[in-house]
Parts: sequence; structure tokens; C-alpha cells
Amino acid sequence: MTQRRTEQLHEAAIGLDALPSGEVAATLAQGQIDGLAVIGGATAELAEAGEQMARTLQAGRRLHYVAAGSSGLMAMADACELAGTFGIEPAQVAIHMAGGIPTDASMPGDTEDATADAAKAVDAMTAGDTALLLSASGSTPFVVEVAELARKKGVALICIANTPGSPLLAMADVAICLPTPPEVLAGSTRMGAGTAQKAALNIMSTIMGMVMGHVHDGMMVNVKADNSKLRARAAGMVATIAKVDATTAETCLEAANGAVKLAVLMAVGAQDLNDATARLSRADGRLRAALAAMTRT
Repeated sequence: MTQRRTEQLHEAAIGLDALPSGEVAATLAQGQIDGLAVIGGATAELAEAGEQMARTLQAGRRLHYVAAGSSGLMAMADACELAGTFGIEPAQVAIHMAGGIPTDASMPGDTEDATADAAKAVDAMTAGDTALLLSASGSTPFVVEVAELARKKGVALICIANTPGSPLLAMADVAICLPTPPEVLAGSTRMGAGTAQKAALNIMSTIMGMVMGHVHDGMMVNVKADNSKLRARAAGMVATIAKVDATTAETCLEAANGAVKLAVLMAVGAQDLNDATARLSRADGRLRAALAAMTRT
């Protein structure tokens, strides 16, 4: 049986445990850099995946993140950021992690073989939903079984794996292969492979937010401003985009109940919250289009 690349011994690992910690740190850092380097070869697929995620949410359907182990932690991190960063309704995002989401510092490894749990995950999916499935090897039993069952149900599959030619990628509607080199700590895919997976998810979900109109000049204008830092950031966005002073920005933001897009439109001339809401609705929720329409009138 051919050894998976993710399980192979890295050439820089020979004698690793006999080196000073500083040299080990440098070797591990290079492993992370090498893992990230593969992202550049998958940008077209990452863009396609982000657009698919946006279409799914805009249609009122759900995103399902599916993974096990370290890949599951990467998936969970991205899924949990969507509400705060882009204002995505939590009900539209589901996390299916083999063995369930950890509640303490223990994450059993045998759960990734628990294919019996796959059917339960797919029960929560309906045709028109999109599943994002992650597996470094591309052959994790739980993830592959979910993919097979979900595909039969009419769920679109975005599959991320670090092993070319793996079963998971063969089932994908959007296949994202991240062929990271062997880990410096052999088989520990929380390292280079996990870093590449997290970077891929970051790119995909950011493109998703952009396509949905939740990004304006690199600002997250659909942010859920639920703490003092984010409220200050929201006011700063209003001031920057509308070119108004801080006091005006804060006043408009308060009148808009914290909604940045609506506050911007009020700051540049919308009569009130209802007028701003109507203008944004006519622009399909896209601030740039709503602003352009105001300058034409």
C-alpha cells in the first residue's frame, strides 16, 4: 500500500529532536510556509467555491461544514466566524464534526471511522444545500460517507483534501486539492495541511461575503457589532465611506440600529431609516450600487 504523503517523513525531520529549540522552531516555521505555498495553485477553485457558498445562502439554503479531527477544528473556526464577520444567520450554517464538537480538551481519534454517524449528519441536509467537506487524506471514512450520502440527496459538494487523486475529491462539485508536503511532525496534519485548509476556508468565505455584498473596499460592512471594539469599527467604516465626522457617523449608526450599510446611506442623504432600507433593497443589499444610485439622482 502506497504511503499517503501526509504520513511520510519530512527530510528536515531527521535528527529534529536533537536540535536546539530555536532551530526546531525555524524548521517548523518553514513547514508552515511550505504548506501555505500550495494555495496559489487553487485560486480558481477557491473562487468557485466562494461563489457557490454565496448562491446557497442567497437562495435561503444552508451551508454544512463536515470534517473530523484537526480538519474539523479548521472547519468549525470558519463556520463560527460567518455570523459575526458577515452577518450570516447562524441557522443557515451547520457544523458536522465526527464525534461531535469537543466540550473539553479531548478529541478522540476513533470517531473519524464512525460512518454510522454520517447518516445523522445528512438527515439535516436538503437538496439545494452545500456541504463543505475537509479531509487531509481525502479518505476519512466519516467524511467520505457523508459525501456519498449527501450527493445522492442533491447537496452540492465542495471538497478540500491535501492528497491528489483521493476519493473525496473524486466526488466533488468543486474539488480543492491542496497538495501540502509531508509534515515535519509526520502525520500531524494540524500543521502544514491544517494551515493550508484554514487559509483556503478564509479565502472562500471572504469571497462569499464579497459576492453577497457584505464587503466594501475591504471593509466588512455587514459586521455584527456586538462589542465595543466592533462598534467603534462600525462607526469608523461609516465615517470613512460616507466621508463624515465621527459624531455624525455614530449618530447615523445608532439611528440605523447598528447596521453599517444603512448608516452610510443615511449619512450621505437618505431621509430616514425607511428610505435607507428601501434604497439598499433596490440595490440588492449592495452598498456600492445604492451609493451610485444616490449620486445619479
